[in-house]
Amino acid sequence: MGNDEQSTPLEETVPSDSTPIETTETNTSSPLNPSWFTPKRLLVIFCVINLLNYVDRGAIGSNGINGNRRTCTESGICTPGSGIQGDFKLNNFQDGVLSSAFMVGLLLASPIFASLAKSVNPFRLIGVGLSVWTVAVVGCGFSFDFWSIMICRMLVGVGEASFISLAAPFIDDNAPVAQKTAWLGMFYMCIPAGIAVGYVYGGLVGDHLGWRYAFYGEAILMFPFAILGFVMKPLQLKGFSHDKPKATLREMLKELPKDDEAAEAGDALMRKESKCECINLSQLSLFLIDMKALLVDKVYVVNVLGYIAYNFVIGAYSYWGPKAGYNIYHMTSADLVFGGITVVSGIVGTVAGGYILDYMTATISNAFKLLCTATFLGAVFCFSAFCFKSLYAFLFLFAIGELLVFATQGPVNYICLHCVNPSLRPLSMAMSTVAIHIFGDVPSSPLVGVIQDNLNNWRKTALILTSILFLAAAIWFIGIFLHSVDRFNEDAETTTTRKSNTTPLLEEKKTAAEEEAESLVES
Repeated sequence: MGNDEQSTPLEETVPSDSTPIETTETNTSSPLNPSWFTPKRLLVIFCVINLLNYVDRGAIGSNGINGNRRTCTESGICTPGSGIQGDFKLNNFQDGVLSSAFMVGLLLASPIFASLAKSVNPFRLIGVGLSVWTVAVVGCGFSFDFWSIMICRMLVGVGEASFISLAAPFIDDNAPVAQKTAWLGMFYMCIPAGIAVGYVYGGLVGDHLGWRYAFYGEAILMFPFAILGFVMKPLQLKGFSHDKPKATLREMLKELPKDDEAAEAGDALMRKESKCECINLSQLSLFLIDMKALLVDKVYVVNVLGYIAYNFVIGAYSYWGPKAGYNIYHMTSADLVFGGITVVSGIVGTVAGGYILDYMTATISNAFKLLCTATFLGAVFCFSAFCFKSLYAFLFLFAIGELLVFATQGPVNYICLHCVNPSLRPLSMAMSTVAIHIFGDVPSSPLVGVIQDNLNNWRKTALILTSILFLAAAIWFIGIFLHSVDRFNEDAETTTTRKSNTTPLLEEKKTAAEEEAESLVES
């Protein structure tokens, strides 16, 4: 073996990852290797959970759930309000704030969950988050005024925080090398698909049973996945290790020969371990160090800035789209129309974006090229759509525009995952999500409400909003010229001498013979 592996007597006595002892410890009957869990099943489960998250977003924006305010004509004839807006007598600004309330919980909880992933298995964290989400959604159904539903929507964000920061790294770990962006595309395809299904679901349930029952239905669908997060055999994220971090070292030191050289090496390691224990107590310091690493990374910052401008538009589209379409083109079934366009264009565009980047060869530079091109062309089509008075021309152009715009989902998250060290990926995803919401769709919904209150013209409001997509394309264009390095295969933040007891799924199918052959090659 190499000289680095023989630097101390301690390391000579510790079994390496390639010894027959390690091979015999890992077998298909061990609880360390899930028996039925495969990469594709992992992807399907995460896709369904992500779909339900965004069904909730689409449902609260649908006319069946969101409703309308009470209106009166000059002659004194009044039409009663409907849905949340009608029951709680909300103006457009309050209604827009309600759509963004989840962000408060998401902002506070995302960094916490991302940091906890270093000491608690991420699968368990996802279970906790989904449990909070389920309870919060039920609370939305029982809300009785503006502030009660606001609090529940904030808790929905807390529940979502654990999932959005940890799911993508799991998928990236276990996806086939040549299809990583395609798998991420499939996962993020659930965003437009979920919003679209939410429009339809909210419209149907809200109109027939009442808006409260839509929230109860979401909770019932999510509950099994919350339980799954606690009972599922956990996997290990790349760059993290949660198995026997301290006890293993002490046990190995006891087995060392009692000569002076070994004793000196053991004392040095124990002092180092004690120092690490003190460092681990300062989670805030570690968090600040990790945050600094993200903020000085120009590739990461430019990628997120473009994503913020992009999400500013998409967030407002998802919330105000049905209402704008109803008022501009007098659509009688705006929920169904926007839902249909979004689900088809979103699914095709998101999956196509992932496959195109893989076809181009998935690199950070190529991802930026795809981002700026697709966003610019999508902005042209969406802007042109709102200029036409014909409903059919609008639907045709807007569908193409959405298809192009949603092609960005795979590439933008590919950059977030691959421009940072593996140990920073959960925090990278968490802070990206926090940023795109707090500076993107959180202010966009109420601001569009304010613009509409002043202009009282949905067509002009939609054109102003759509023009911001050109800004997103310009920011991502800058990213093409930045020096970028794919850090997916960089060493983890800590190097361990023993194999982690939970491995990526694609590695679990290795036979004992294959592992023994690898050990012979390495030795």
